[in-house]
Amino acid sequence: MMAQLQQGGPDEKEKTTALKDLLSRIDLDELMKKDEPPLEFPDTLEGFEYIFNEKGQLRHIKTGEPFVFNYREDLHRWNQKRYEALGEIITKYIYELLQNECHLKKVTLPVDAIETEPKSFIFMSEDALVNPDKLLVLIHGNGVVRAGQWARRLIINEDLDSGTQIPYIKRAIEEGYGVIVLNPNENYIEVEKTKAQIPLSSDISDEPAEKRERKDKIQKETKKRRDFYEKYRNPQKEKETMQIYIRDNGSPEEHAIYVWDHFISQSAAENVFFVAHSYGGLAFVELMIQREAEVKNRVTAVALTDSVHNVWHQEVGKTIREWMRENCCNWVSSSEPLDTSVESMLPDCPRVSAGISAK
Repeated sequence: MMAQLQQGGPDEKEKTTALKDLLSRIDLDELMKKDEPPLEFPDTLEGFEYIFNEKGQLRHIKTGEPFVFNYREDLHRWNQKRYEALGEIITKYIYELLQNECHLKKVTLPVDAIETEPKSFIFMSEDALVNPDKLLVLIHGNGVVRAGQWARRLIINEDLDSGTQIPYIKRAIEEGYGVIVLNPNENYIEVEKTKAQIPLSSDISDEPAEKRERKDKIQKETKKRRDFYEKYRNPQKEKETMQIYIRDNGSPEEHAIYVWDHFISQSAAENVFFVAHSYGGLAFVELMIQREAEVKNRVTAVALTDSVHNVWHQEVGKTIREWMRENCCNWVSSSEPLDTSVESMLPDCPRVSAGISAK
């Protein structure tokens, strides 16, 4: 009896054999007919039948209703891909607003990029480098957001004023600031892998033929099982891609240092101010670590919002922590009234309430 239990027993073996036989006769293509629609979406806001109204709210052209995420019930993955496709269109729309409404110019990075290499870009006002008085630098957080955005979710579900940097930029320009808008998440381009770039599964070596054949057989069986599962999990498997990083801008931290070295530090402004959100705060602190003397000499004040920097993990020295206590303030999500002091476990800059709770 124990031997049968350990081996699964004859009944279990019969069930396993029957299941294997059933799976071998399933027509996967037939099953897929009732699966998700093609991952093909419009490439314009109008194609999605949405538009930003006069209040900067995203609304359906015909119904006037806000954006609906669950466009198709029980197809979460398809709905998510649709949301991401809309987000990419909105990113381009924000770029246009930065240039047409805020009158910022787009500047390519690296500054000495050749035609064939991957490139990023930032936006700046015409007077950003020559304004003798003051310069404002904006750094957003990590994730899908790009230059000019604070939060995609707020842009889509609330309005442009809530989710973009445009109100900051317009007010800064009105008050005589030069402006530089960083783009710290634009770190690489994605290209489709060619067969030559995809590693071969078999290791061509001096192994004995019998061992190599056995290994190939195991790999083929593994691939067969994986493909079988993958067709259910991801019936419209996307093309395999590889990332080619942008020189000297391969991370938000690298990007901040690059823009400092090539633009901010070269500006004429006597007073430089930063507004950095979430991971942007971490990138600013890393900039301080790498360019401490320069930053202390040029930067007057730093406004952080829900910054995720950590002076212990980033190994911030005592002199930087002291400077941050005097020159930085972190406005954090809180139900307390605006500017109410909020307790912090870290010995760096003051934390105060932003007057709103995290949604």
